[in-house]
Amino acid sequence: MSYGFEQLEVFKKAYKVSLEIHSVSLTFPKYEQYALADQVRRASKGICANIAEGFGKQHYSKAEFKRYLSIATGSADEMRLWLRYGLDLGYIDEAQWKKWRESYAEIARMLTGLSTHL
Repeated sequence: MSYGFEQLEVFKKAYKVSLEIHSVSLTFPKYEQYALADQVRRASKGICANIAEGFGKQHYSKAEFKRYLSIATGSADEMRLWLRYGLDLGYIDEAQWKKWRESYAEIARMLTGLSTHL
């Protein structure tokens, strides 16, 4: 089996959290399904997608991979904001918010670490 983005620990963590986010966001109120719920699904999946796309482009340019990792890092920080809205609007409880907030902070650190080692 060849080495790919699926073997990156940061991808595995981001993917796992994005699946949790997706499932929980489907329970948000109907009027939020095309607003906040859609936004958290897109942002959480975007982290995974940027890791995958950047990984594939690193064969041509390490700088391009770093750029995609930077975008993914920004999306991890963005997720912390959207989750705060979810908490404050009563869509997720404080325990879930704290867990995901820390997960996205760790994902951002992991992405930064990966980028600096390219």
